[in-house]
Amino acid sequence: MAGSLKVTQTKSTISHIHRNRMTIRALGLHGIGSSSILPDNPAVRGMVRQVRFLVTVEELPEGASTPEKN
Repeated sequence: MAGSLKVTQTKSTISHIHRNRMTIRALGLHGIGSSSILPDNPAVRGMVRQVRFLVTVEELPEGASTPEKN
C-alpha cells in the first residue's frame, strides 16, 4: 500500500450527517472540485470508504508526489 491517493470531492455535503461532513474536512477537502493528495494507509482508506459516495479516488504511484493539500 505504498504511494499516495488523490481524493477529489465530487458531491456536496449539504443534507448529509455531521460525521460525513467532518470526515470530508479531515481529508482536507473544502468543496466540490477540491482535491487532496494523502498517504495511502489504512486510516485514510477508512475515511474514504465512509464517504465514498461523495468523493472519487485515484491511486498515485509511489514517488509520484509528496503528500500535500491543494
